[in-house]
Amino acid sequence: MDLGLFSIGIGAAARPETIALIAGTAERCGFHSLWAPEHVVLFEQYASRYPYNDEGRIPLAARADLLDPLIALTYAAACTTRLRLGTGVCLLPERNPVVTAKEVASLDVVSNGRFDFGIGIGWLAEEFAALGVPWQRRSARTREYVAALRTLWTEAEPEFNGEFVRFAKLTMFPKPVQKPHPPILIGGNTAAALRRVAEFGDGWFGFGLTPDDARASIAEIRRLARAAGRDPARLRFIAASRAKLDLDAVKRFREAGVDELIVHGVPADPQAIVPRLEQLAQTLVAPASGL
Repeated sequence: MDLGLFSIGIGAAARPETIALIAGTAERCGFHSLWAPEHVVLFEQYASRYPYNDEGRIPLAARADLLDPLIALTYAAACTTRLRLGTGVCLLPERNPVVTAKEVASLDVVSNGRFDFGIGIGWLAEEFAALGVPWQRRSARTREYVAALRTLWTEAEPEFNGEFVRFAKLTMFPKPVQKPHPPILIGGNTAAALRRVAEFGDGWFGFGLTPDDARASIAEIRRLARAAGRDPARLRFIAASRAKLDLDAVKRFREAGVDELIVHGVPADPQAIVPRLEQLAQTLVAPASGL
């Protein structure tokens, strides 16, 4: 079973020397992947409810450093050769899809095909308002943006005429290294998010899960995929757990159908990063590789 590491680009891990340290150590210690989150802006006060804890508040100070994830991951790509790099998750409906297609293709090229494009529809209405993007119908916008991205990445002279994005015949090169394109992993734990995975995702990025949560969600995605005429065996299931993990928990996630488990293992203190990742490598990463 593969183990990934969350995260870079946030707090102390937004410094270039710390990104290099985390990425290089994670690769040396056998982690499969490294992930970066996204928020363009945050707020001291907000009415929206954060969906991944009981308090409904994001566990991040509004004034914390938070890099653009594609830039943070590009820097990490330059410091590594094997480690996969992913967004966990990119808030796709907040972005211009044509610009995003160019940025993702560029990152896939400079990383030599190591990028996983995790996306979500967002939970912070105040952020959408600040960016001038409608909060309503963001799911439909995301679905259409994904179709436009795939068109831009795979066609020599793409054109698109949708409700939210339109462009006449054009050229965009380079194309991504990965064919047909980097995997699009749909994030979220709601019933609607699971439907999006089943209907147009290449995989799922679940967040804040227990093994039982993962088992139920994966079974539902597989059921929905079959109903949509898609082969669930072609989907990749990635789960991030906030709970403290041991090898028994990793085994239970694997038995639940999880292909890759994301560990929240980066200490706030840069001096503690190397010992912590080496400890995780010994207790979790190496034993998990045999599961």
